[in-house]
Amino acid sequence: MQSPADILKDIWTSAGGDKAALARVRLTGDEPQIPSSFRVAVAGQTTIAAAGLAAAEIWRQRSGEAQDVSVDLRHAVAECRSERYLRLDDKPPPPAWDAIAGVYKTGDSRFVRCHTNFRHHRDAVCKVLGCVPEREKVQAALMQWKGEDFETAAYAAGGVVALMRSYDEWSVLPQARALAELPLISIEKIGDAAPKPWPEGDRPLAGLRVLDLSRVIAGPVAGRTLAAHGADVLLVSGPDLPAIPWLTIDTGRGKLTTFIELKSEAGRAQMRTLLKDADIVSQGYRPRALATLGFSPEQAAEINPGIVYVTLSAYGHAGPWAERRGFDSLVQTTTGFNDAEGKAAGIDGPRELPAQMLDHATGYLMAFGAMMARARQAREGGSWHVRVSLAQTGRWLWNLGRLKGGLNTPDLTGEAVHAAFMETVSSGFGRLMAVRHSAVLSRTPAQWSRPVMPLGSHPPQWPAKLT
Repeated sequence: MQSPADILKDIWTSAGGDKAALARVRLTGDEPQIPSSFRVAVAGQTTIAAAGLAAAEIWRQRSGEAQDVSVDLRHAVAECRSERYLRLDDKPPPPAWDAIAGVYKTGDSRFVRCHTNFRHHRDAVCKVLGCVPEREKVQAALMQWKGEDFETAAYAAGGVVALMRSYDEWSVLPQARALAELPLISIEKIGDAAPKPWPEGDRPLAGLRVLDLSRVIAGPVAGRTLAAHGADVLLVSGPDLPAIPWLTIDTGRGKLTTFIELKSEAGRAQMRTLLKDADIVSQGYRPRALATLGFSPEQAAEINPGIVYVTLSAYGHAGPWAERRGFDSLVQTTTGFNDAEGKAAGIDGPRELPAQMLDHATGYLMAFGAMMARARQAREGGSWHVRVSLAQTGRWLWNLGRLKGGLNTPDLTGEAVHAAFMETVSSGFGRLMAVRHSAVLSRTPAQWSRPVMPLGSHPPQWPAKLT
């Protein structure tokens, strides 16, 4: 079983990182930290460390000054569950899930998971089943379905559901075979451009402008991480797009936030204006959706040669499921994690990972890939496309190995996290207690210099650059 240092080395060198930089990283703590048969804590620690080291190396490239990076395992896993520890005016988060979200049995004795936190996804499930949104009615209706048939029909209707598969069942699917041919992170040159010099600033990403087009966890975590290292991150949402308020608060720290209606020509013109002066675009919508509006990676590179464009997908950019919608909980279900954890716990049915680790780890990999591509742009020029997926992160996590007896580990309590890893800040919502960033840089400490604000609080424009 690989050590955390070796896991980090593989991530770092796969993206072209200098091996010598690894000597300046310190990873502390022993696994397991939370109850799982998978190495979820190490997955969090190493992806956070990769992003932290990328920031440190950018600072060295900009200033000539090297610095050390340290990441504590317990702090990292707390940050990868940051949404559950958040407190607003001392109040905990409300229930995270919609009333009919979760696991159900089907008529062929399989299990399916429905993700219904967005109303249009809930409506799609109920339309397929022909029932009202009540758990008992949904369960009764599903007894008339075979699990795989329901999964197919629900996706066709615009829903997001997953059949629980074993790892062996998942591995023989064409989508799993397509993922096996892809790297954990893909960084590809997609156009020619002159190198862009680093702007003035006293932090690794100071003066860099990031368009954050994402929702829920993975994409927003990437933007939050880039903001922690000094980037000007502008979260762009639509006035009618659904959002999950508590997650928006947790992942919005350090960001500006604006509304743009991309379905209008006026809104697309605003986006093109922002894009012309951006350094990085980080997006979590299905690629075809943005391409039809004129903002694919290649289109963005035409608007702004030298752009770094980061794309998040659920199941990868190749294979028959490349366009399939998905969330962490669904990818866990369909790729074998829930089945494996359930069997390890001796239960008949699914057991979730004790963190939405596919989301969080993928978010840190997005930030890492964005920084590595931007550093490469500064050296070589070019426009760059970075691609990651929840399912590929899952494949990587699975291949890290299993922890014998890991499910017997006591869970990390809120009291322990609040005592050790929280900070209290003001926000546009009230007094906020939230988990600090766990990558500690010795010369340029990570921090969020802007308070989180309600969506749409800022105009669609960039702040002035330092001169």
